[in-house]
Amino acid sequence: MNLILFDDPEARPHLLPLTFTRPVSLVRVGIFTIAEKWEHYLNLTGSFLTDTYLSGKFSVKNTQDNILINGAVCPTEALLKVIEGLKKGQALFGGGKLIAGRTNGKISTTYPFLYKWEQQAEYQGEITVIDRLWKIFRENDEQLRLDFELITRDRTSAPIEDPYTMTYGNEQIFLEEGVSIKAAIINAEGGPVYIGKNVLIQEGAILRGPVAICEGSHVNMNAKIRPATTIGPYSRAGGEINNVVIFGYSNKGHEGFLGNAVIGEWCNIGADTNNSNLKNNYAEVRLWDYPSRRFGNTGLQFCGLIMADHTKCGINSMFNTGTVIGVGANIYGSGFPRNFIPSFSWGGASGFSSFRLSKFYEIAENVMGRRHIALTDEDRKILSHIFEVTREFRKF
Repeated sequence: MNLILFDDPEARPHLLPLTFTRPVSLVRVGIFTIAEKWEHYLNLTGSFLTDTYLSGKFSVKNTQDNILINGAVCPTEALLKVIEGLKKGQALFGGGKLIAGRTNGKISTTYPFLYKWEQQAEYQGEITVIDRLWKIFRENDEQLRLDFELITRDRTSAPIEDPYTMTYGNEQIFLEEGVSIKAAIINAEGGPVYIGKNVLIQEGAILRGPVAICEGSHVNMNAKIRPATTIGPYSRAGGEINNVVIFGYSNKGHEGFLGNAVIGEWCNIGADTNNSNLKNNYAEVRLWDYPSRRFGNTGLQFCGLIMADHTKCGINSMFNTGTVIGVGANIYGSGFPRNFIPSFSWGGASGFSSFRLSKFYEIAENVMGRRHIALTDEDRKILSHIFEVTREFRKF
């Protein structure tokens, strides 16, 4: 069988600006991206059926026998059993939404794809669907616990050899090979702590589970990593971080508070930057929603910052409750900028201008080059497309 993860056409626009640069299933929640979760459960390598402008980078493999999975749906053992039992031509729905299907022949690879199912079944169990931005950090606690069980099953943790590191709840602490820890405090009594390959945890850092520090990341001195936080691969973490998901390759290495937030890839957060995650009047937080072109209700009292890929902010930046920043923005200056900052914006509370695309490429090449990763021609095509489709929001 061949695994295809398709973008839910209802979920994808509501997950902008994070899905401007990736398929829905490459959203990270828990230890893994949604795609990686399904690949682990099914023991298959997936491909992606996504928006046309992304298809050059995230291509689809199409065979006569495909298992299609909704890229916004997180797997469970119960759901897996039902999907593995699907017959050719049979689809599985839940709550009116297509969860999965097994094809009887090739499919159309246009997005959104169309396929005439020969038979339909209804899933009666609960499903977790990541179809809104705030669900990424809201669901991160549960997904961390599920992913920890999945990745550590029948495996033995590498030892903590440093005698000055204090640990609590050792049975829920798992280290991959190459981890370096010095004089830290790791408390897994309230939830598991997963530390990936070649992670560096410096002196005085405090981790309180559930927490994941993914491969190649650094936790800086005296960092306070609070529960329901994921630091994605090759990132830097410092200061106070609470219920945050960092997708990967991003730096929040200095003092300052970040809470109830999602940070994409290739972002940099300046020293002493803070975000508010609670209104002074304790009211429900409203968040920018691209499909409706307005701020929408979240039902949440705690909701901080959403920052898409390649965005940077200067030292002492301040972000108000429920701020959404698009792709490739550069934020600096004193005061609180607006709660919705369009992609490729340059400026802050005193005003914005449009980032020149040539200047943006120059910066992106330098940032990615430090990690020995190239900005490819395909990346440029994607970013150029995003620049054009978001132009309507940059009315400066």
